[in-house]
Amino acid sequence: MRLCAVIPVYNHGDAVGEVIAALRGNALPCVLVDDGSEAGCAAVLDHWAEREPDAICVVRLPRNQGKGGAMMAGLRAALQAGYSHALQIDADGQHNAGDIPAFVAQARLQPERLICGCPVYDDSVPKGRLYGRYLTHVWVWINTLSLEIRDSMCGFRVYPLAPTVALLDSARIGRRMDFDIEILVRLHWRSMRIVNLPTRVHYPADGVSHFRVCADNVLISRMHARLFFGMALRAPLLLWRRLFRRPA
Repeated sequence: MRLCAVIPVYNHGDAVGEVIAALRGNALPCVLVDDGSEAGCAAVLDHWAEREPDAICVVRLPRNQGKGGAMMAGLRAALQAGYSHALQIDADGQHNAGDIPAFVAQARLQPERLICGCPVYDDSVPKGRLYGRYLTHVWVWINTLSLEIRDSMCGFRVYPLAPTVALLDSARIGRRMDFDIEILVRLHWRSMRIVNLPTRVHYPADGVSHFRVCADNVLISRMHARLFFGMALRAPLLLWRRLFRRPA
């Protein structure tokens, strides 16, 4: 196994340094995807790449493509660089860096599975975001005919790269905040097993969120509709798998 971290970055220059430091403290090489950030944030990423050129690289997108577009570029770059697995973590510091060793350990123990963070929130979570997640959870359970994916919106996870990039090359997947949800559902459709790993999530009071309440909710709603029709076509196979596949 060759494991790296992929971090999509869009104007998180004040927070991303601590995330990179935590990953390097765990000896993880980093692929930093600059998703059209302003000059100050881009300079922070360049500083880290110049500081550790053998362990950190920057993939620069000329214009903002959204979290999904940045992750697609980073996952493809990681595979091309010879890595077998990639840990996805947000640049804003909301994920608990202290859990990185647990994600790495689970990935090494079960390398064919996707290790997916299952958030344990503190009081900092915005209540609107928290309640909105439950609707998405229900739709994911419907669209997979399974409860295997406990939380599809947490961007703290480890992907097996070869099957994930193969999916990216063969299916049209949302390029913004719908990416995290859709890629999990589609990987599940392709029989990838999911390991749900509890992890604490904290929303910094001065954090920068790029979630567009109206636009991204519309994107996510359209995605759920597309996935529902995809599920209907796959329903016999999904039901057969649920009845006869061994428990995870």
